[in-house]
Amino acid sequence: MENNKPLERSFLKRTMVYVLHPKMNSIQLTLVISVLLVFFYNNGFWAEILKIAANSQQNRFFLGSIFLLLVAFINCCLSLVSFKYILKPSLVLILLIATLAAYFTKTYGIIIDQSMINNILAADVGAVSELFNIKMLYYVVVLGAIPSFLVLRAEIRYKSFVKELFMVLGTVLTSMAVIVVVLVLFYKDYISLGRNYNYVRHLVNPVSSVYEVVSYVKRTVTSGKVVVRPIGEDARMEKTWQERGRKNLVILVVGEAARARNFSVNGYDRKTNPFLEKEDILSFTNAYSCGTVSSTSVPCMFSHFDRSSFSDTKGERHEGLLDVFSHAGVQVLWRENNSGCRGVCSRVETEVLTDLLDDDFCSSGECQDMILLQGLQQYINRAGKDTFIVLHQKGSYGPGYYRRSPPEFKTFLPECTTNQLQECRTEELINAYDNTILYTDYFLDQVINLLKKNSVQFNTAMLYLSDYGESLGEKNIYLHGLPYVIAPDEQKHIPFILWFSDAFFENNSLDKNCLQRKVDDNLSHDNLFHSALGLMGIKTAMYEKDLDIFAGCKQ
Repeated sequence: MENNKPLERSFLKRTMVYVLHPKMNSIQLTLVISVLLVFFYNNGFWAEILKIAANSQQNRFFLGSIFLLLVAFINCCLSLVSFKYILKPSLVLILLIATLAAYFTKTYGIIIDQSMINNILAADVGAVSELFNIKMLYYVVVLGAIPSFLVLRAEIRYKSFVKELFMVLGTVLTSMAVIVVVLVLFYKDYISLGRNYNYVRHLVNPVSSVYEVVSYVKRTVTSGKVVVRPIGEDARMEKTWQERGRKNLVILVVGEAARARNFSVNGYDRKTNPFLEKEDILSFTNAYSCGTVSSTSVPCMFSHFDRSSFSDTKGERHEGLLDVFSHAGVQVLWRENNSGCRGVCSRVETEVLTDLLDDDFCSSGECQDMILLQGLQQYINRAGKDTFIVLHQKGSYGPGYYRRSPPEFKTFLPECTTNQLQECRTEELINAYDNTILYTDYFLDQVINLLKKNSVQFNTAMLYLSDYGESLGEKNIYLHGLPYVIAPDEQKHIPFILWFSDAFFENNSLDKNCLQRKVDDNLSHDNLFHSALGLMGIKTAMYEKDLDIFAGCKQ
């Protein structure tokens, strides 16, 4: 036994040296990385595949074929970058992208697509910082830093360029042959998977993530200078305020990550709307968002395009609702307490309040939504014509829900006070979220009270709708951002609440009882553009009567 110890130590030493300083050719390295990516970085994908397999009674050979298919496909792709000088940087970048995608998919059920990338890049530092935690650091170190270090340490035995080229060609052909054989052997299974569960392709890491990142970069680089196309330049007021007897003052509150089911005015069993329940409001119960991230929903809701025809490119290259108001002579103001208006307010007066030093509302490292009303009365006092004001909330933005409500609104306890939502008990998570809705309820009531104070001088009205909803652990999905086609109802079903002064109804010939009969109609962000134009009495060729919820209720 004593004689074997030096041999054992020697073997361990050689193993450690090889692990810390591996020696292999480029094709071997790409194959190793391919296996690691499929096995360790696809927890979300495999969890969904196993669930599908259990429901459809797929055999284990088919599951094995999926593993082989993915390894072959990823290996085929990596082989194309297995040349000297580009192999290691490419693998390190792919490992880091795969690490972040694996973390967000596993932790929150998020899928990385171009909308999500755009949303992250447009978010402010505070919003992004909420996502960092110990678990994310663990992922970055174990799945990102360590494998990347070993890749950089690897000694690649390169051959001549011609031989390397033939090796790559051979690897690509072999990988493609494996893919063809697998698809032929399990043709019916893959056809069924593609038809019934097409969304799983978005979960394949890093294929989907890398594709979306490359597509985003390509679109950004090749898009050139953005030229914004004017719309609604023919807009005019149908009836001036002199004819109505007083000016219109409308406040639109754009909520954040608020879902309709957690509003007690919509039947939720918790009293999350004690203030709104006392007001004479109209709550539309079947309203749906245009997207599941702000970068899509905010531009879309102010756009004349409907959800089916809207795109990020169309949104940034066309004027929107606020521009049409300006063309018509309406005074427009955007007040910001979130991460930006996504280009919607670029051509109108804008006040960003997120960095104000206010002891009452900005003492916790961020501003609470009541900051949006600070000094607003002074602005209203100077309003010389019909006025449309947008207040963009922080609302219920996650995962730091507990930060969105002040101490006096911590009605539902105990709260989840971490951004690692899956570690909180369900009731703690819902408590933290419901407290944000409770604070939004108070905020909206304060908006209504402000409008009431100004109802002698103005015809006043408030519109409130959220940009999208939110998942709170249902089916192990958190936050928002899933592709619309597979996003659960929680991420799309939004609150849509209206309040009008009596003078607004009377002077704008609007029938309250008619509107009350529409509260269960199917509505969406598609209705906002045309409804707002109709509400303010603006005529333009852009206006579509069928999408104006007020059109049938004008007397």
